[in-house]
Amino acid sequence: MDEARIRRAIYGIARECGLEKTFCPTDVARKLSPLKWRAMMPQVIGAAKRMAGDGEILMVQQGEVVDPSRAKGAFRLKMAPE
Repeated sequence: MDEARIRRAIYGIARECGLEKTFCPTDVARKLSPLKWRAMMPQVIGAAKRMAGDGEILMVQQGEVVDPSRAKGAFRLKMAPE
């Protein structure tokens, strides 16, 4: 699946959640491929990290915004303030 479609899905869910709520990358993968969402995870995680690195969204761990290049383990995503 092309990255542009993944990015649109990430941004769409971020808009739905608004500035206060976070969401899991699995939400994106399940939206894009309900039956094979696990296979989508590497692409979704990569796109999310690049988007967070570009400041388009925020990556959150334990309630704190983290630098995607230094994040390890599970994370959630959040809409970045404009």
